[in-house]
Amino acid sequence: MKINNDYLIDFLKKLLQTPSPTGDTEKAINLVEKEFNKIGLKNYKTIKGALIGTIPGKKKDAITFSGHVDTLGLMVKEIKSNGRLKVTKLGGYSLSTIEGNYVKIITSENKEYSGTVMFEHQSVHVYDDVNSSERTLNNIEIRIDELVKTKEDVEKLGIQVGDFIYLEPNVEIFENGFIKSRHLDDKAGIAAMLGIANYFIENNITPEYTVNFFISNYEEVGHGSSAGLPASTEYFIAVDMAAIGDTQTSEETATTICVKDGSGPYDLETRRILEQVAKERKLDYKIDIYINYGSDASAALRAGYDFKVGLIGPGVDASHAFERTHINGTTNTIELGIGFVEKIK
Repeated sequence: MKINNDYLIDFLKKLLQTPSPTGDTEKAINLVEKEFNKIGLKNYKTIKGALIGTIPGKKKDAITFSGHVDTLGLMVKEIKSNGRLKVTKLGGYSLSTIEGNYVKIITSENKEYSGTVMFEHQSVHVYDDVNSSERTLNNIEIRIDELVKTKEDVEKLGIQVGDFIYLEPNVEIFENGFIKSRHLDDKAGIAAMLGIANYFIENNITPEYTVNFFISNYEEVGHGSSAGLPASTEYFIAVDMAAIGDTQTSEETATTICVKDGSGPYDLETRRILEQVAKERKLDYKIDIYINYGSDASAALRAGYDFKVGLIGPGVDASHAFERTHINGTTNTIELGIGFVEKIK
């Protein structure tokens, strides 16, 4: 099966460059909606702002793939007297992974200002505690690239408590297939879902089961899939990044079948079908467990939904930091998703 890598990379780059921290995802949702419309996928938005695309099947029973477009980010918590900003986090990550990151501050009037995440005692030529101090929300701040020296100067710009702060993704794509950027979690998964949808539409294939594509917008804070899922769902497959590290099996070039996360084991029947598909198609795949991890699949179960859950996704190095993956991880995920749909009768 031939997958158009150029199309996937082009879409992924556009999505990565579209900011979508949890709570401010409309631009990214609209971008995916536009792509759904372009390929001819019927879709609608939930009241909560998630996006659902549907390929009607021969049966009303459904397979729902879920990926989240929301990412890590920040909000203004306080304007300091010296003209810098204290922040609060959106999502779970270490503050050390954002120090030095360029950001955009977006006001309620949609004005945009540039800035940098800084430790308050940044210069090694001035401060003795640069290397020894733990980074906390009390000593991390945003330096704004404007002539501001007081709280009043900042307020005159229209910046206020509650404004969103976007972490610049710094997207780089290489000819050898590597892709590095913030927010590959889970925008690489969204690209994989689009690849699955495009395959069935482009080839005019009617699957046995109806297939839904749920674009979640609150996963990073734990309730993305807690409401609004299609009622006919029998199998729920989260398409999310596979974390790489010591003691893990996941790799950037492979797709991973997650069998357990911090919420417990995933459905055994679903896992076995996914493994069978991966073997039959000779995919590069791994089986892995993530202890410090949750997904839209586990959130849906906690919300009381009654269906079988699984999780697949491309390997992503340095998750929730300066992430990197490989296009092969996404294409293997696409083939695994297509094979799962075709296996369910």
